[in-house]
Amino acid sequence: MQKAFLYGANVHANGIRQHYIRYGGKGPVIVLVPGITSPAVMWGFVADELAADYDVYVLDVRGRGLSAGGADLDYSLNACAADINAFIGELGLRDVIGLGHSMGARHLVRAAHQGKIQRLLLVDPPVSGPGRRPYPATLASYVEAIALARHGATIDDLRRFTPTWSDEEIRLRTEWLHTCHEAAVIASFYGFQEDDIHQDIAALRVPTSLVTAERGGVVSSEDIDEIKSLCPGIHVTTIANAGHMIPWDNLPGFLIQVRGFLKEGVGFNAA
Repeated sequence: MQKAFLYGANVHANGIRQHYIRYGGKGPVIVLVPGITSPAVMWGFVADELAADYDVYVLDVRGRGLSAGGADLDYSLNACAADINAFIGELGLRDVIGLGHSMGARHLVRAAHQGKIQRLLLVDPPVSGPGRRPYPATLASYVEAIALARHGATIDDLRRFTPTWSDEEIRLRTEWLHTCHEAAVIASFYGFQEDDIHQDIAALRVPTSLVTAERGGVVSSEDIDEIKSLCPGIHVTTIANAGHMIPWDNLPGFLIQVRGFLKEGVGFNAA
């Protein structure tokens, strides 16, 4: 376990059990929300680094990890955004920094309008939606990987899904990927195509940074231009030598940009 790890715990918020892992324990609060098939434990190596200066809470999004799941649970964008605000409220967290990757960034954009989040770090969020180009990953690849993990996948079984990851990183994925409910992943994936987050981006009134991947294919230069037009004060940076799973490809570059934004607090849509 990482050196800054404190504990894992559960809280009942927004009507469900939400599991989280806490790192550091001192400094400003970061609530870290992972992506579509990333249980909280997968982000431990990032939280461990940030915990030197921040009190980091990594959430298991509903239907992933040790949080509540099941075929009948509501996995909509609204439900997941409400989970975040309920989590913050239940623990009494203040001056929260929201850091979300991919799907988690979309959840935070929607959640930010309730006033519980003071700063936002949006890491390579899918910008797909009605009338827009589709998210570049395929649902079939997610479903296949989860099925393999549920069966009892080896490192070699899952390597082709994340070929740039180390054996240690893939081994952790073989251990935890089976906790991602297929119903949750399917609902979230279709939500990428059906939910429009651009209206939420335009309404942001907190300092916000958009972190994109140089070779991710998720956020294009045209997408960045549109986001800047919607949120004129947003801070945008692109991480070199990184695909969509940015910290796995270039952790030092990712941390430099994240820490810089957190220190300076730049980025605000004042319109």
